[in-house]
Amino acid sequence: MAALWVLRALRGLCGVALFLSQLSILSGRAGSLMTTKLSQPQSTLAKSLTSTSTNTPYFKPAESTEIPPYMIKCPSNGLCSRLPPDCMTCNTNYSCVYGKPATFDCKVKPHVHCVDENNHEQENFTINMTCQFCWQLATSDYVCTNSTNCMTVSCPRQRYNATCTVQDHIHCLGNRVFPKMLYCNWTGGYKWSTALALSITLGGFGADRFYLGQWREGLGKLFSFGGLGIWTLIDVLLIGVGYVGPADGSLYI
Repeated sequence: MAALWVLRALRGLCGVALFLSQLSILSGRAGSLMTTKLSQPQSTLAKSLTSTSTNTPYFKPAESTEIPPYMIKCPSNGLCSRLPPDCMTCNTNYSCVYGKPATFDCKVKPHVHCVDENNHEQENFTINMTCQFCWQLATSDYVCTNSTNCMTVSCPRQRYNATCTVQDHIHCLGNRVFPKMLYCNWTGGYKWSTALALSITLGGFGADRFYLGQWREGLGKLFSFGGLGIWTLIDVLLIGVGYVGPADGSLYI
């Protein structure tokens, strides 16, 4: 009986061990399945995030709204042919004949709006001008710097280095700012008519010389009574012909 009882106990233990082993195998499979199922959404999520990051929408940078400096000189909706040269770009034809009319193809610069004779907006147009360089223009077509350091009354007449700029409505070839040698032509505000009148009426007292800023000569005439009248007559002639001028070397007005 005891042996039979022991045999039954061993069978029970073997059954329990077999049950536990099968349970552990089943739990391991379930864990691997759960890991696989969980890893698949994560990989899918990673792919979606990667695709999202690589497919980021492209935003075009906004264009600059800054107004170019040349727009100050460019009238809006004016005639294209009357625009200043700073408002357009032209194909220069240097093979034109000097002094002859020439036609140039031009295009307005960005942000510049102009119209033709029929009030139609256009970008490409032509300009008719005389074939000549800017430094060959008439003196009325450009403005030059003035000098007050040179003498206008001298022999020979003095010149000075001036910087000239072509006026906006004038078109020409080459640089629009150029150097040029000019005669001294500045004035200090002295009038020739006033100097002559003083020389005739009060020249004996040196009033004409005082007016022109020549104090030493004025004092000489004052204390010599106009050189007994001879100096007075000579000054009337010299001022009348313009030989005697202001002491600062400027021109009469």
